[in-house]
Amino acid sequence: MRALRILLIVVVILGGLFVLADRLAVGFAEDEAAGRLQASEDLAATPDVSIKGFPFLTQVASGTLDDVEVGIKDYEAATGTQGGTIRIDDLTASMKGVEFSGDYSSATAATATGTASVTYAELLKTAKSEPTQIAPGVTANVVGLSDGGNGKIKVAVEATVLGNKLPDPVYVLSTVTAQGDTVRVHADDLPSFGGVDLAESRVRAITDFEQKIDGLPGGIQLDKVQAAKNGVEITVKGSNVRLAG
Repeated sequence: MRALRILLIVVVILGGLFVLADRLAVGFAEDEAAGRLQASEDLAATPDVSIKGFPFLTQVASGTLDDVEVGIKDYEAATGTQGGTIRIDDLTASMKGVEFSGDYSSATAATATGTASVTYAELLKTAKSEPTQIAPGVTANVVGLSDGGNGKIKVAVEATVLGNKLPDPVYVLSTVTAQGDTVRVHADDLPSFGGVDLAESRVRAITDFEQKIDGLPGGIQLDKVQAAKNGVEITVKGSNVRLAG
């Protein structure tokens, strides 16, 4: 019995040391991965990297990590225009099947899914916010975006008719969709400006707009988008997503 107790104590101590070594190793790996991701994506702040699964050391031995979660705040994504960017808030992604090179200089995830958000204030920069003539004597521009409920965006449009600015903005409920690498806002119904009949194409030149978002980390892509309380919520996905290298 005494020998069995000693053996159990040794097993417990060795198990504790293994767990400690495993957790120290995963902490080091997370910091290293965060630094490499920050450098490769030229991020202003260090991202959050969390390596899931236990034990970590056996995953390292196999050359593949089961699940890695990445969080990036205030990511400046390219918009396709010369030097243009749009700020993505709280971009998070879960990377599955992450394979890394022997010297740990590069890592690629088999698949990735995640979420991101763009504030209405940021998206408003895409709309025509300067008064634009849509008919003789009629100018209009988008002055605000907000949550319209039921997954819709409420677009506020200001108009001036024959030199007289309408006292209140005209509000339009719009549908937001993701098509390829572009977020599109499309008015469900067209507004009327002071009873003036206008061509649909002229009105939609103001109410409808789109924002291209490319250059997301690792090559992940837009999947779905919908209106939320403070902005649009975006679902992203990808395959063969590069984390570093």
